[in-house]
Amino acid sequence: MAGAAGACTMAVELAAVRLLAPWFGTSSRVWTNVIGIILLALSLGYLLGARLAASQRPRRALSWTLLSAALWTAWLPFLAGPVCRWFLPDGLGLDRAIELWTWGSLAATSVLFLPAAVCLGCVGPLALEIVQRTELSSAGSAGGRVLGWSTLGSLLGTFLTTHFLVPWLGLSWTFLGVAGLLFVLGASLALSERGRATAALALVPLGAAALCSRLERGAPPEGVSVLAERESVYQSVRAIEDRRWGEPMRLLQVNEGLDSFQSVWIAREGLLGPGYYYDLFALPAWWSGARERWRVAVLGLGAGTAFRVLRGASPAGIELDFVGVELDPAMVELGERYFGLDSESARVISGVDARAALRTLESNFDLIVLDAYARQVEIPYHLSSEEALREMRDHLAPGGWLAVNVGGFGFDDPVVRALGGTVARVFPGAVAYRVPASRNFILFARREADVPTPSDPSFRYDGAGAATLLPALSLPSSYARLVPCGDDEALSDDRNPIDELQMRSLEQARERLAATR
Repeated sequence: MAGAAGACTMAVELAAVRLLAPWFGTSSRVWTNVIGIILLALSLGYLLGARLAASQRPRRALSWTLLSAALWTAWLPFLAGPVCRWFLPDGLGLDRAIELWTWGSLAATSVLFLPAAVCLGCVGPLALEIVQRTELSSAGSAGGRVLGWSTLGSLLGTFLTTHFLVPWLGLSWTFLGVAGLLFVLGASLALSERGRATAALALVPLGAAALCSRLERGAPPEGVSVLAERESVYQSVRAIEDRRWGEPMRLLQVNEGLDSFQSVWIAREGLLGPGYYYDLFALPAWWSGARERWRVAVLGLGAGTAFRVLRGASPAGIELDFVGVELDPAMVELGERYFGLDSESARVISGVDARAALRTLESNFDLIVLDAYARQVEIPYHLSSEEALREMRDHLAPGGWLAVNVGGFGFDDPVVRALGGTVARVFPGAVAYRVPASRNFILFARREADVPTPSDPSFRYDGAGAATLLPALSLPSSYARLVPCGDDEALSDDRNPIDELQMRSLEQARERLAATR
């Protein structure tokens, strides 16, 4: 019993963040809230279990707690949407949503997961009491055995949930599987205590929860269809097709609660148009006057949008040699099926972290694109550090380029300023360009050379769409030469508060918007 309860506790805790992700993301604050609430619930459960263990029938008390945990766990996939929308209503802009991400996730976690975790916390004291009474053993002997099995179960639940249950079964069936195991254990104890009516009564809401948890998500808007959905080891991923604006467009969404996307596809290759930062990745080949082979590595490939833009928007006659690194194999799978990602004509490395993969690659790239994101809005800390940027520089050919996609609300944005200043420490002469009609910036850096600005003769793009791309980038407010930051402000492997900077960025944006109203 203790081992099974330990496994179920870890399964609920690890899957909890994934269940909350479409509304609150998976930031360190959300993880902290989930872990904190689970620990609080377990503490309350230990105290409650200690009181129940003093009763004359601890087996009956244990059966009730297991059945209660089973019933609440089974309903979690069905309750998550209404509860999260209660604390984070649909239709909020980013400026207002930021206020609710921390406290809203704390409140939602408390409502959703505290009851089940309290019940699971009761299992340990009750199991210990049963062992001690049954075997007439000492408290130390019984406690050691219960704790040992509980810890082993927790270890098993940790690996099973992350590597097998969520990727293979999805979130709904993971919670239902946990609930089913708890129900079987509770029902077996209830039957041994002649509690057949209790077990039968508990089966009714458990079955109803199974049916509700199988319900589809809300129907997408008219003109939008869901092509595929995946629950990977890392996140929830889905591909949608949007036909509302004439030309079909496909979007890859990851844990999205604010209608953003990670990759985009249209039928033709080349520039996507205003608002799409991928278009700027084509500029270094034109600025360099590339004529022959152009070697490109994309760290954070997603579904391969950068490849399609570069194929259609690079100078005529150059041979493109692509390498793409993507941590999540589910994104590569959907990219190959729905986004035109051709793994035959490009080297795609999936299931490997970008920085680890970089060390295995050759050191003669003409362009490295850093477009890796975690928690929807921020570059992972280990890819935004000065040490990581130096490794990228060392993998560039002389005169090679680095292009970093970063979200922000201005050149003084905390994230843009910190990351831009760190880039400038490694690449003197780097420039930040604001992407038209978006909240993205592309930080361009070059090994052993300066990045051109609109006043330089090399600042050119002669491909289709030049009339809309270059004029928007040529405005004085659209670019800025990056200034190296000091040692105390530089992002490093040892000190990299990128998640706090991101939260500060969103808070400042909200304050600015409020000041203009």
